[in-house]
Amino acid sequence: MIFGASTTHALRALAYLAAKPDGEASLRRELAREVGVPAPYLAKVLGALARAGVLIAARGVGGGYRLARPADQIALVDVVEPFEGDGVRPGCLLRPGEPCREDGPCSAHAAWAQVKTVYERFLRTTTLADIQGGLVAPARDARAAGPRRTGRTGRSTHPNPKRRPTT
Repeated sequence: MIFGASTTHALRALAYLAAKPDGEASLRRELAREVGVPAPYLAKVLGALARAGVLIAARGVGGGYRLARPADQIALVDVVEPFEGDGVRPGCLLRPGEPCREDGPCSAHAAWAQVKTVYERFLRTTTLADIQGGLVAPARDARAAGPRRTGRTGRSTHPNPKRRPTT
């Protein structure tokens, strides 16, 4: 995983919001259900995004969460930075916590600099509009995880055959 859980949940929630028509608001519980995250935890994530100016949170009738700007004007770096901080701009690969240096570079500097450049460009140039609607709903239970496992006999290898998921 390249990002922490909060960042990943933020990206998923915002991809969902970006796909909604004309800035339509979503309630926290709707977002939590769609993203597959407990509502209290998602509330903290959404609060951080609102403080960062990415979301607008409104209470009352017609309230909910909506994007603060059109999806094509919110770069992924705007979403990632509130959660990852300085981690959004990786430093030296072999000297963690230190910035890359042209004077006295580490042995991985040339190759790592290319990767860093592409990564940083991706975060700056990719917008929520580019990733909207790409949300895949999380598996809700064992049945949603795919077909049941079978052994050589073709019978289910589910640990509890009386409670095995059906396909």
